[in-house]
Amino acid sequence: MSFQLNSLSQNIAIYEKPPVFTGCESQSIDNLKTCFNNKINHYIFENFRVPQEVVNDNYRGDVKILFEVNEDGGISVVYVDAIYDALKDETRRVFETLPKIQAGTYNGKPTYYQYSLAVKIPLVNPKTISNAMSEESNTINKVVDLNEIVSNEFDSINKNVRKYQDLEYSSQLNVPFTHGYYSRFDAHMNALGTNSHTAAKPYVYEDVARYYDFEAEKEALLKGSDGWWSRKLWDEHLVEIQGEDYWFTIDPFFDLQVGKDFDADFNSTFNNTRGLQVQGGLGKKFSFSTSVYESQGRFAQYYNQYAESLKAFGPDPAIVPGRGIGKRFKEDAYDYPVAEAYLSYAPATFINIQFGHGKNFIGDGYRSLFQSDVASPQTFLKLNTKFWKIKYTSNWMWLRDVRDEVIEDKAFLTKYMANHYLSWNVSKRLNIGLFESVMWTDTNGRGFDINYLNPIIFFRAIEFEAGQGSGNAVLGASAKYKWNNKVNLYGQFILDEFSLSDVKAGEKSWKNKFGLQLGVKYFDAFKVDNLMLQLEYNQVRPYTYSHNTIVNNYGHSNQSMAHLWGANFREFIIIGHYNYKRWYADGKFIFGTLGLDFNDGTDNYSYGGDIYRNYNDRPFDTGVKIGQGNKTKTFNAELQGGYIINPVSHLKVFTNLSFRNFNPEANTETTFNNSTVWLSVGVKTDLFNWYFDY
Repeated sequence: MSFQLNSLSQNIAIYEKPPVFTGCESQSIDNLKTCFNNKINHYIFENFRVPQEVVNDNYRGDVKILFEVNEDGGISVVYVDAIYDALKDETRRVFETLPKIQAGTYNGKPTYYQYSLAVKIPLVNPKTISNAMSEESNTINKVVDLNEIVSNEFDSINKNVRKYQDLEYSSQLNVPFTHGYYSRFDAHMNALGTNSHTAAKPYVYEDVARYYDFEAEKEALLKGSDGWWSRKLWDEHLVEIQGEDYWFTIDPFFDLQVGKDFDADFNSTFNNTRGLQVQGGLGKKFSFSTSVYESQGRFAQYYNQYAESLKAFGPDPAIVPGRGIGKRFKEDAYDYPVAEAYLSYAPATFINIQFGHGKNFIGDGYRSLFQSDVASPQTFLKLNTKFWKIKYTSNWMWLRDVRDEVIEDKAFLTKYMANHYLSWNVSKRLNIGLFESVMWTDTNGRGFDINYLNPIIFFRAIEFEAGQGSGNAVLGASAKYKWNNKVNLYGQFILDEFSLSDVKAGEKSWKNKFGLQLGVKYFDAFKVDNLMLQLEYNQVRPYTYSHNTIVNNYGHSNQSMAHLWGANFREFIIIGHYNYKRWYADGKFIFGTLGLDFNDGTDNYSYGGDIYRNYNDRPFDTGVKIGQGNKTKTFNAELQGGYIINPVSHLKVFTNLSFRNFNPEANTETTFNNSTVWLSVGVKTDLFNWYFDY
């Protein structure tokens, strides 16, 4: 048997004492690590039993193990990788029998210590070979880097500065919400028997860390060498600083890509985003994050046209969907600065409070009919409460209506949104959720209605007391069923207005305004590790989310706060996510039917797809059905593959190929038949969802 043991704490300073294995107590500090190596070497050899199937296959290879000695001296496996599951199980069994030892110390205080270990198969008695285990280093690494300079500077003031220990993974910070990244731990969050709540997003690290080991993922992907540039490029934050009761990190942000719309007149597409992200924590209960982006971009022609159709009051020509107002850059591109930030505080283990400027999402699907992240960032106050099998999320938002007709003194109109979402794990398989939301505006000096600050209340009752025109309330219900550890079923139902008498009469009344989502996720599909497949169906009836006033629609900055298509549509989605180490591949196919307005001068009726239009502009009261108006068939396909450069900062290099076919029954000035093939390549820091499937 041959082992190679490598300490993951590479820069061991003179004030660190490594763990002391049982029987090594009499050794000098310089020999403690060698003694530790030898003792665990012999222990594993004496207790490890190679499974019979491995012996029968005459397998020759190794088992890679990442393990930790904690502050109490306990030894536990963090990560194990082997070609046979039986080898993994045997490794865990052996490590569970290891005795508790003396913990390593830092400045005299107990601290955790991590090692990597390679166990060679077949086993060989370590007494028969020399140097069966070698250390990576027993001396201080003298490389001077930015972290060391900063640490030395702070050491002269505060002796509590220490090596950074990935504290974001146990913090109140949000896990950056992208569908691709969340698919990596979705199966862990949805395993049978877990008491997790997966609809309200983004998650905080502390919640996910109960089910998914971020540190093990990071250690398994380690690539860089001892050099400062290598570590910062491949494995670490650019700046990492940690003290006894504080920490923070700094990372640059990039989204640099070039591409080609093969059906457009201009030569190329591009995006040029540069930014900075700072995040950190004070104590164990308070975390913060801030990101500032400066961007210029020119996109595929259909996307540019859609951005300009969202134009706000004023000279700026567009709103870049999901990002914000775009100023003119050169002749046919946009300059769109964005800033996002939030404070996260947990005064007790069962509650988290966040205040910031960003996005939130409610649902288990790719789309959400409750609250989505497709619109521009908004100011929000969010309260998450967890107890027993319940999670209760309250969210209050400050939104904008930016249209010409609502501007007063050249200022955008402020509108407000409040919602509640109750998630209840009925059993280890079934979760149900209840949702309510209300939208109101700053009319008649009403401002932010303090009545809606009550986190436990029915908004319909408040809306009724304030007057029928005071707000736009919607109700919803959701469900998720864990068929097994590999398959989850989920759905949403949103209700804006409903007339039972009209349903009984079979008249398909315009008053029946509701939407439906059904979906399924298949983890490790077809026994392929890390392959997730997802099927989803969404439909929303005409006039849902709209209102009879000009401002109380379910929107923000000319974009929907729910589904990006608004209403009056059906769609079917097929999604696949696959990752292998740092490589990943995503695929997405969307088939849709939309009912659009004509707006051609002869027919200016609202057919129920544009949530910003007054539903009283409808052409008829009955016979209302999905797809009415200018019926449009659309197909979106997207394939993306790439390589994760730095899993800590989420920096990746990628290639993206998309195809879009848009086929209305009638061509108008703003709606016409076209097809787009768009190819892009680039490097970006992937911290948020950005949707192009309009």
